[in-house]
Amino acid sequence: MSDRTTAAETLAAGAPAKSSPHVDAGDAGYSKDLKSRHINMIAIGGAIGTGLFLGAGGRMADAGPSLAIAYAVCGVFAFFVVRALGELVLYRPSSGAFVSYAREFMGEKGAFAAGWLYFLNWSTTAIADITAAATYAHFWAMFSDIPQWVLALIALAVVLTANLISVKYFGEMEFWFAIIKVAALVAFMIVGIFLVVTQHPVDGHTPGFSTITDNGGIFPTGMLPMLLVIQGVVFAYASVELCGVAAGETESPEKIIPKAINSIMWRVGLFYVGSVVLLALLLPYTAYSGDQSPFVTVMDKLGVPGAAGVMNLVVLTAALSSLNSGLYSTGRILRSMALSGSAPKFTGRMNKGQVPYGGILLTAGFGVLGVALNYVVPGQAFEIVLNLASIGILGTWGMIMLCSLLFWHRAQDGRVTRPAYRLPWAPYTQIVTLFFLATVAFLMWWGGGVGRTTVMFLPLIAAALVGGWYLVRGRVSAIAQERQDA
Repeated sequence: MSDRTTAAETLAAGAPAKSSPHVDAGDAGYSKDLKSRHINMIAIGGAIGTGLFLGAGGRMADAGPSLAIAYAVCGVFAFFVVRALGELVLYRPSSGAFVSYAREFMGEKGAFAAGWLYFLNWSTTAIADITAAATYAHFWAMFSDIPQWVLALIALAVVLTANLISVKYFGEMEFWFAIIKVAALVAFMIVGIFLVVTQHPVDGHTPGFSTITDNGGIFPTGMLPMLLVIQGVVFAYASVELCGVAAGETESPEKIIPKAINSIMWRVGLFYVGSVVLLALLLPYTAYSGDQSPFVTVMDKLGVPGAAGVMNLVVLTAALSSLNSGLYSTGRILRSMALSGSAPKFTGRMNKGQVPYGGILLTAGFGVLGVALNYVVPGQAFEIVLNLASIGILGTWGMIMLCSLLFWHRAQDGRVTRPAYRLPWAPYTQIVTLFFLATVAFLMWWGGGVGRTTVMFLPLIAAALVGGWYLVRGRVSAIAQERQDA
C-alpha cells in the first residue's frame, strides 16, 4: 500500500471525471500563493535557462548551425513531456507532481525511483548553475582574480537564502527573472534581425546566409556532431516540468496550467530555434566557444560599449533563476517522498513560511559538492555535471511518460476519466517519446568521452536505487499501513 487517502478531487477544464482515490499526504500544508502571472512566467523561465545561455556556445562550436535542428527536435519532445504532465496535473494537482503520479500508477517503488532520479537531475543541475554563475562573473575584471569556487559558493548562498523565505517570494523572483530573460532575448533578436537585414558587419563578417554557406553549410562537421550534442540540448529543456510541480501551490490550476503549457511550444520555436539561427547568421560557428555565452560573444564582437556586460548580467540572472527553480522543486518532491517514508525524515519539515526547507537544504548540500568540483577542475566542472544531470532528466521524463501511458491504459479500462486537456495521439506519443529518450542515452554512450563514462554509471545508479529501496521499504510499508488504519 502507498501513501494514499480516499477523497474526491475536482479535475480538468470543467469536465466531470472519475476522481482519483489517491491524495498525496505531501500536498498538505502549502499556501496557494502562486498566481497566474507567476505560473506563466515560471513556464517561460523553465524553457529558457543555462543550457541556452551558456551551453549553446560550446554546442554551436561542435555542431555548427545544425544545432537549431537539434533544438527544434528536442523541443517537440519536451512539449510532449510537459503536455503529458499537464494532463496528469488536471487529473489531480499535486506538489509531488510525477512522484505522486508514479506512486498512484506504479506503486511506492516507482515513486522512489522517480523522486531520486529527479533529485539526481536537480542536484547536479544546481552544480551546473553555480558553475555557470561563477563563469559569467569572471567576465568582469573586478571578479577575475576571485577563484571560481568562491564565486560558486556565493551564488549558492544567495539563492538558498531567498528560496527559504516563502513560495510567494520564490514566485516573485521567478517572475522577474523570467521577465529579464525574455526581454533580453527579445532585444537580442531585434538587434540580430536588424544586423542581418542591414548587412551590418560583425567582427569583419557580413551577417546573412553566406555566413553559413561560406563556413561549411548547415552541417560543417557532418551530421554526427549534431546527434551527439542532443544530450546537451535535452539539458537545456530541463526545467519545463517545473510548472507541473508549481501547480500544487496555485489556485485554479485547471485554468492556469493549460495556458502556460500550450505557450511553451511557440516559446521554444521563437526563443531557442530562432536565437540559434540568428547566432549562426551573425558569426561563423567557429567564433563561439564553451567558455563564454554566445550572446555575450556577439555583443562583444559588435563593440557596443557596455552591451556585452549587460548581456552577461542577463545570463547570470538565468543561471541564478535555474538554481532557484531547482531548489524549489526538489524541496517539494522530497517532502512528498519523506511523508511516504522514501526520503530522509528531515526533508519533510516545513518552516513558518510553509517552505519545505529540509529538502531544499539537502539539494543545497549537494551544491556544496559542486563548489568543491569547481575548486578541483574548474575548466571541466560544467560538462561533467551536465552529463550527470542529463541522465537524471532522461529518467524523469521517462517516468512522466510511463505514468502518462499507464494513466491512458486505466482510462481505456474505465477506471479513470481523462480530463478535457489531453496529450494528443496517445498512446503513440508516449511510446515514441520513450524511444527518443532511449536513443539519447545511446548517443551519449556512442559519442565516447565524458558522455560514455556517464552512461557507464547507469548500473551504479540502478544499484543505488535498488539498494536504497531495500533500506526504506520497511518504513514505507509501515507508514502506508498506519494511514490505512487511521
